[in-house]
Amino acid sequence: MKKVPVDHLHLDWTLTLRHYVNISKKSWDFLKLENANIESIVKYINSGQCKKIITMAGAGISTSAGIPDFRSPGSGLYHNLEKYKLPNPMAIFELDYFRHRPEAFFTLAKELYPGSFKPTPCHYFLKLLHEKGLLLRHFTQNIDNLERIAGLPDDVLVEAHGSFHTSHCLTCKQEYALHWMKERIFSDVIPTCDKCNGLVKPDIVFFGENLPYRYFHRSETDFPDADLLIIMGTSLVVQPFCSLVDNAPQDCPRLLLNKEKVGVGTTDRMLASLGLSTEGLGFDNKNNVRDVFLQRDCDSGCHQLADMLGWGEELKQLISSEHARLDQELKKEKEEQEALTASLKKTSLGEKEKPHHATGADTEEKEKPHHDTGADTEEKEKRLSEKHENVSENHPEQDCT
Repeated sequence: MKKVPVDHLHLDWTLTLRHYVNISKKSWDFLKLENANIESIVKYINSGQCKKIITMAGAGISTSAGIPDFRSPGSGLYHNLEKYKLPNPMAIFELDYFRHRPEAFFTLAKELYPGSFKPTPCHYFLKLLHEKGLLLRHFTQNIDNLERIAGLPDDVLVEAHGSFHTSHCLTCKQEYALHWMKERIFSDVIPTCDKCNGLVKPDIVFFGENLPYRYFHRSETDFPDADLLIIMGTSLVVQPFCSLVDNAPQDCPRLLLNKEKVGVGTTDRMLASLGLSTEGLGFDNKNNVRDVFLQRDCDSGCHQLADMLGWGEELKQLISSEHARLDQELKKEKEEQEALTASLKKTSLGEKEKPHHATGADTEEKEKPHHDTGADTEEKEKRLSEKHENVSENHPEQDCT
């Protein structure tokens, strides 16, 4: 049989063959999408073959809730920190600065604290995926707890940058619950440990701290089983989170739902030398068969996806009922707080207005007339004379006669 020279092979066939060779061994029938578009993603989800979806989310899924985005120009969280006169915008999330000046962080924590905001349609779309048994794991960069408030359970969540859900003493490692920290933050009290009086910090990952063990464990064990990866509201620039897109099997479709096309990979030599370069998403590759970009904001994108899947009304009803429930809870909490404040104020005023009942000794002392003795009169005349002499010495030009 005559050997065909390699250079005679068509380039497209070479690339396709290489793609087959690199594909995970679990399936040679790797073309799970008919085309790299949103319609094929929807058809794949509805086919019953897509059973394990992993989602990745960043600050963009929470911006419509009123939480400031970390990077949006003019409205980013870093921009809003200027009023705190920090040495640099990142200092508020630096552990050394926090140890010496925790006030700035806890002042800002009031703006970010869970319970002040309601989950967005995007959060409830994630809840729908979970309720339908399709959500294997949700990886989030956010610290706002909105995924928890929306109803995602602990075992589904991987909070890469931590959250307010728990806090720990920096000295003795004593753990504290969400309500304990909330009471102190909203009372403008710097949280200190009940055991050792050390500074207590929410379990948010500050610069210089390690990411949670759960993040690394789940990123290694979950991604090989993923049938679909959905990425929402993240810039995909923060390591190691942005590298997660490369953990998905090569036969796993990947959907980016974002305002801008991100995550197309990096060829930075420095990052590559550290093993942090990413292959990224291949929207613009000629042979792209699995990466889909839906250019929408997170909420409208999730509504569109839900409508196409036939879940549109279900999502709307879930949002409506959950927001109504949260409004009632917030109203009740506000009324309880107002009642407590009024009670404390009444008690305080009562203490101030409490009448003073004079004793017999007080009355006798108050009504007792004072009679100048000879010694008293002599002492007064002596002071007057000394005062007159002092005036003469200090102002010699003044006539004191």
